Order: sequence, then C-alpha cells, then structure tokens
Amino acid sequence: MKTETLLQLKDIHVHYGGVKALDGVSVSIDEGEIVALMGPNGAGKSTILKAIFGLAPIDSGVVLWEGQQFKPVSYEVVERGVSFVPQGRRVFHHLTVLENLEIGGINVESNADRKERIANVLELFPALKTKLKSKSGTLSGGQQQMLAIARGLMPDPKMLLLDEPSLGLAPKIVKEVFEKIKEINERRKTAIFVVEHNLKSLLEITKRAYVLDKGKIYAEGNPKELIENKVLERVFLGDLQ
Repeated sequence: MKTETLLQLKDIHVHYGGVKALDGVSVSIDEGEIVALMGPNGAGKSTILKAIFGLAPIDSGVVLWEGQQFKPVSYEVVERGVSFVPQGRRVFHHLTVLENLEIGGINVESNADRKERIANVLELFPALKTKLKSKSGTLSGGQQQMLAIARGLMPDPKMLLLDEPSLGLAPKIVKEVFEKIKEINERRKTAIFVVEHNLKSLLEITKRAYVLDKGKIYAEGNPKELIENKVLERVFLGDLQ
C-alpha cells in the first residue's frame, strides 16, 4: 500500500526582525512516518514546527497538506489533523489531569465522543488513570510530559509535532517517553515530527532526519548514517565547508 505525503514545506523563509530564522527550508513527512529535526541551538528546528502550526510568520514559500496548498493558522491546522506539543511541558498546572485532557478535546462536539477519546488516550498512558483528579502542577516532570502528549492526542491527529520532549527529564524517564512516542506511532499510525537533542533516543525510533544549521537544511538521511558520517559533529562544532 502506497503511503501518501501528509505535509510538505517548500522554500520556507521566516524572519524575526532582521534575523533569518529559516532560509529556504524544504521538508516533508509521509503518513505514519517519524521524522527528526536535529541541529544546534538556534538552527531553526523549533521554528519549523511553529511555522507548520501557524505560530511563526512565513515570509515566503509554500506549505502543502495532503497535496493542497494552505496558509497555516493554528485552529485550522488542528482541524486538518495536526497537534503541537511545545517544549517545556506546557500543561495547565491549576487544572486537573482530566480537565487538561478535556481542553485537548475542546473541538470534539459530542460529550460521548470526548469521553471515548479520553478512554483511548488513557489506554496509552495508564499512569495517568489514577491521577485524573489531581492538579497537573502536582505531577512529576515525566508525568507532565506524558500528559502534554496525551492532551495533544485528544483531537486524534494524523500528525503530532513534538518540540524537545525529553527536555529536563531524567534518563530513565526519557527512555519511557520515547518508548511511548514509538507506541503512539505504531498503534495509532500517527506521523510524528520531532525536534530532539537526545540522539540515542532518536536512533531507536526514527529512520529519517533533517539536520539544520543557521536556518538551512544541511543534510537529510538515516540518523545513524548521519552520525557515522560525522555530519552532526561538523554541524555542532561549526566546521561546515
């Protein structure tokens, strides 16, 4: 069965003031694929995710969703089937776990459908079942990250954008988070576009990656090969020719 290309960015330019955040970036992701965005701080990785989700102003270039050109606006992007989990575990600390999940499903019109989606999400995140009435601010960092991802799944997206899901987490928790990302991809066939510094974890879940530097795509390929060919080493050390 032929897989379809879900998302394409063609020659995307983004400026913040006088700074070029993205300088002619072209990327794509297919149905059910996990693709990583790698590179040093300030390379433009998070800006790509924000541009897709309508949170970074695109100066020029083309965005295609399922082959159709569109201008990203956040609520419309959600309706098309894209969820964004930003870095920093941005859960609503003063709300309960259940209330956070309900907010994630705010566009689901039927209460019965919303309850069913919550039940489905909790099957993926059983540790949250006993915490439904707890304020999210009382959860551990790892639990908050799991909740943020769970909330992102509530719209039942075709694609999940993850920005640094391992940030600030202990190694054991990082392993659990990446195992969960892989499980989401396998069980729900959700395409995942992930920005991540934890290269070891990426190697275990993805077969394709883009390497960025100074707002441009420097390389694309299998993450293991990119590491073996010392592409990442040259990028991080600033030794590009």
